[in-house]
Order: sequence, then structure tokens, then C-alpha cells
Amino acid sequence: MNGFGEKSVWEEKERENEKRKGNGSGRGNEKISAASEKRKFIEKDRPVFPKRAVVTAGMPYGNKELHFGHIGGVFVHADTYARFLRDRIGKENVIFVSGTDCYGSPILESYRKLKESGAFDGTIEEYVRKNHLAQKKALDDYEISLNLYGASGFGRTKEVHQEVSNYVFETLLKHHYLVKMSTPQFFDEEKQVFLNGRQVVGKCPIEGCQSDKAYADECSMGHQYMPSELIDPISTLSKKPPVVKNVTNWYVRLDECRDMLKERVEYLRTKKDERKYTLNTIEEFLKSPVIYVQRKQISDRKRLEEMLPAHTVVDEEKKASITYVFENLTERDKAREVLNSLGIHFRTGKTLVPFRLSGNVEWGVKVPDVDDMKDLTFWVWPESLWAPISFTKAYLEQIGKNPDEYVRWWNDPEAQVYQFIGEDNIYFYGIAEMAIFAGLLSDKENPVNMKECNLPQIIANNHILFLDKKASSSSDIKPPMAEDLLSYYTPEQLRIHFLSLGLANKSVSFMPKVYLPKEKQTGVDTVLKDGNLLTNVFNRLVRSCFYTIQKYCKGMLPEGEPDEEIMLKAEEAAFTYERHMYRHEFHSITYVLDDYIRYLNKYYTNSIREAEKNDDQEARERILVNCFYGIRIALVLLHPIAPAGCEKVREYLGAEETIYCWDTIFEPIKRFLINPEVPRKELLPRVDFFEHHPSQFEEK
Repeated sequence: MNGFGEKSVWEEKERENEKRKGNGSGRGNEKISAASEKRKFIEKDRPVFPKRAVVTAGMPYGNKELHFGHIGGVFVHADTYARFLRDRIGKENVIFVSGTDCYGSPILESYRKLKESGAFDGTIEEYVRKNHLAQKKALDDYEISLNLYGASGFGRTKEVHQEVSNYVFETLLKHHYLVKMSTPQFFDEEKQVFLNGRQVVGKCPIEGCQSDKAYADECSMGHQYMPSELIDPISTLSKKPPVVKNVTNWYVRLDECRDMLKERVEYLRTKKDERKYTLNTIEEFLKSPVIYVQRKQISDRKRLEEMLPAHTVVDEEKKASITYVFENLTERDKAREVLNSLGIHFRTGKTLVPFRLSGNVEWGVKVPDVDDMKDLTFWVWPESLWAPISFTKAYLEQIGKNPDEYVRWWNDPEAQVYQFIGEDNIYFYGIAEMAIFAGLLSDKENPVNMKECNLPQIIANNHILFLDKKASSSSDIKPPMAEDLLSYYTPEQLRIHFLSLGLANKSVSFMPKVYLPKEKQTGVDTVLKDGNLLTNVFNRLVRSCFYTIQKYCKGMLPEGEPDEEIMLKAEEAAFTYERHMYRHEFHSITYVLDDYIRYLNKYYTNSIREAEKNDDQEARERILVNCFYGIRIALVLLHPIAPAGCEKVREYLGAEETIYCWDTIFEPIKRFLINPEVPRKELLPRVDFFEHHPSQFEEK
């Protein structure tokens, strides 16, 4: 059975062909070639990629080094796709950017604690810069090929980010997407300070939320709500309940963008490369505002419903709560006041709320002074959404191009932006960012058509767990740091393993054997199991083929065309891989590679054994022609995943970098050799192209 489930089709074609041959019917040019028919089938409906692309990966906070989740949950996937696009559409047509998120309350809180304890004596910028450099080193060590890894809080990228932030604010204001609102902000009376988002903890007000931590206006699951909705707030400074004082800030009128965003989701559902669970998550927030009240809380239902503003009731007998649905957020908030006055406890549902744009924290990107709103800074979440635009501009400037050309990359029908994120951030990228970017393109009174608007594509991965637990720097379960993993595994072993986990479909646990309790360190290490495709199977095939041409062909690749079966298998693997890559189905890509490389390895092993038995030089050369053709295709497919090992193979082949180009993927390998008439570089015994980690030899 091939990758398309069409074995019976080709058997039928072959039988038909044989039948025509047997009875001599029809002219020669009318005879059916099963191989050519299969090739047409394999090639049909190939995906279309943009002419230019920007790839981004979610920005890590500047208060920490990278842990395994940053690398395995986002950066490896983004890098694999960026590398693929460089091979597919040309490296000059791809920009891959990310950077350190330098602002926000988690950073302020971490810095404050370190300063108070005496563990750090520098400025907050020095603190963030130190973490930025550590993050960059980890990314380099994992072979993450960013064109630019910037920082929103220092250097030239900070300056560009301020310019972009000014433009975003002024444009949104001009297009009527911003509003001034006075909302409650938590104030610690004992410490006499306003509290930032992470200095207040409580319970998430969203019905059914399983978050272990809720902060001032968002929980650890990414749910958004107004500060006044937080249940049982406590100040982390004084450990006492804070009071609330009204503070005026700028807000994006996100709650008024519901219809526009629904239109966007409706359009995205028609596309084959969108992850359905991402769209489902977005739609959960596009529902009308609701309040859930438990039946046991209601003593006089008729009187209560008369007191509530206009609403509809959803009453399902089997449920403990009654649902009250309101037309807009204003009506829901009036209902909240009624329920509070009656002492009735309730929960709210996911819905769009005004998205805070500014705050009063000194360490942040400055907001332009407008009217009586002065000395404000941007809240970290909105400014981090357009930070990749800032990084794109900074990169273009860095390579000597006009930074204003970023428009050709971010807002052009021939370009596409791909943003790789974790599932907790779908609300920000899939909803808030879409509304903000739409607001940059048109006035709210005459909104842009969301079906025609070329907005970024969001690729959200599910959680990558650690030993079956959700681990994070702020939780009780601490994740292993990215650099620590490299004490046990190679970057390429980890890269292919992370891709194989299938985070596109569900949350999956990372279970490295070396981190398991001693009593459970039995059986196969799952990381090594996936890595074996590189370190054992493909490594052995490439090495064996090099040794064979050295021994029997004086280091020269034999002449000849590969067999039809070999070419068809290569084309099927390449086109199936291409479709999975288009849909960002990275785990499926690893299945294709596993099937194809093992097929080549089995072909070589069985065929060369027979040739050796008969001392058949012609057969040996035929096998080498076939295998090096297969290796050439495998190199193209593996290059985005295991770049260092592929480069070693390319160098031993004496091939140009154009060997990775998809435009010529099926052309003969000799075309890409720098000196095709010169013997290949001698491969010494036991050389590995895809290496094991030194500790794995010690273990053996």
C-alpha cells in the first residue's frame, strides 16, 4: 500500500496494460503505462507556496533561559518549516525572525525578587540582556536558523520597535479602533503601590477553567477577563486582598470585532492547511457574553430574571447551572452588578472583552502622548504581537535593504506570514492580533474584508508535557532546560523526536529515559528510537554506499539512470512529504521519512548481498546508481530536520548547495557534483554523518 492508498488502482492499470500488449490492440502511443499514470496521480494537486514568506516563533520572556518546551514545542517546528521554505522557494525569499520579549510583569517580578535577595546587582536591561544572550546560544546550539533573533528592549531592534509601536498606535487611533476606559486596577494598600499583572493571583472567573493560576486579567490558560472579574484576588507582595482603584488606559475595541472575526474563521475553515482545533479555540471566544448561575443560588428565578437586562435563557435540565446570554458586554456587566447586589455567585463564559493596550509600568515601550494620556507604556502582549514586524524591518535594514520593504513580506498577495506558537497563546495571536492588524488596514467604520485580507497564518502546537505533567517555570513541575538536554542527546536526535510527537493533534509527553526515575529506566529510550532513523538506518546506508564506490568503483559514481521503481518511490515520498509540510503535519513527515529511508536501506542490503554473492560488478553499479539517487532525495527531505548531518553528506559527495533545491529535486545527482569526474573524498572507517551523543557510547 503506498502513501495514497491506491495499490489496487495501479495493479489494475498494469493488468490493463499487459492485456493490451497481449492482444496487440491499439496503436503504440495509446498504450497505457502504469508508471506514467501513477506519476501523474502522485503529482496532481501539488500545494502552492507563496513567493515570499516570513516565519516567526513565539517570543520567550526575558526573565529566563530556554527550557525544553520553548525548543521542542515551538522553535524546532518553526525552524524546520523555515528551512523547508528556503529549499522550496529560495532562501532569499524567506525571513525567519523571533526575539526576546523584554517587557511584562513576569520579568519585573523576577527582577524584583533577584534584586531584593542580592542575587543580581545590575539594571533590568542588563538582566534581560543576560537572558537574551543565553537564549540565543541555546537556539544556535539546536541549529535554529533565525535570520534575526532580536530584543524588544535594547539595541537597534528596540529603536525600530518603538517606531513601529508609534505607527500602530497612531493608525489604530485614526481608524477608530481605540477607546479610553477607566477600569479597576489592583492596589496594595500596605505597600502603597499599584500591582502589575503577576503581583495579583486568584481564581479564573471563566466557567470550567482548569487553570492552576489566574492573574489580574488573564489566567495561565490564556483566558482573558476584566480585573474586576478575578475571584478571590491576593497581592503577592503583602499576601493580603488588594483594593481596586480606577485607572484610565487605552483599549482596543476587541469586543466590537466579533462579526469581523467570525468572518475570518469562516474563511479559514475552507483552507486545507489550517488546524481545526485552533479555529475551534478561536470560536469559543466569539460567542455572545454569558453568565452561568447555579440553580441552588436562585431562590426566586422569576424575580431575578425581571431584574436582569435583556437576555435569553438556556436551561438544560441535566446541568447544574442556568445560562443567561446577553447581546453585548455592557448588558452582561449590568447583569453582574445585579447578581453581586443579590449576593449570588456566578461564573462568566469565554467572550471578547476590550483588549488593554497601555499601562503605567515604567519599564516598557512608550505610548505616544495623546490628549491627557501621558507617560504610559504599552502592555506587553499587544506590543509583542507586532514585534515580529519590527524584527523584519530591522533585518531588512541589517542586510542593506529599505526597511519599509517589510510591507512586501507582511501585506502582499504573493507573501505569507507563518506564526508558530503554543496553544495558550491562541487568543492573543488568533484574535487580538487579527483585529489589530485588520485595524491597521482599514477604518472601523468601513472594515476590511477578512476573506481578502492577507493576515498571518497561526500554527499553534498543543502542550508538550514533561513526564506526563504540565511543566513550566512558574509551576511546581520544573521543566528541563534546553541546554541541559544536550548533555545526553544530540540536537538532531532531539529535533526529529520533537517533530514526531504530533503536537498538531494533541498534548504529548516528553519522556527522555535519562530523566526517568532509576526504577523506570528500562526499555527503549523514546528519543533515541526516533533518532535511530538518522544515527543508524540512514547513516549506515550512506556510509555503506560510499564504502562500496571506494572499493569497486575507484570512488566514482557510476553512470546510468535509476530504475523506474526507485524513481516512483522517491517521487511518492517527496510529494507526500510536501503535502504534509504544507499542512504543517510534522509528525506525518517523520512517518514518510521512516518508510522511505527504510525502503532504501532494505533495497541496498538485499540487492548488494546478491551482487556480492555473484561478484556482479554491473549489478553493483546499478545498485549504487539507484541508492545514490535515493540518498539524494532523502537529503532534500531531511535537510530541514537534520541540517548538520545532511551537510556532512553533501560535503563528502562534493555537491553544491543547490542539491537541496526543490525546483530540481528529481534531476540526476551528478548534475550537482562540483567535480563529477573526480573521485569522491575517501571515507575513513566508522565515520558517522549523523552522530550519537558521546554519553550514549559510555552507556553502551
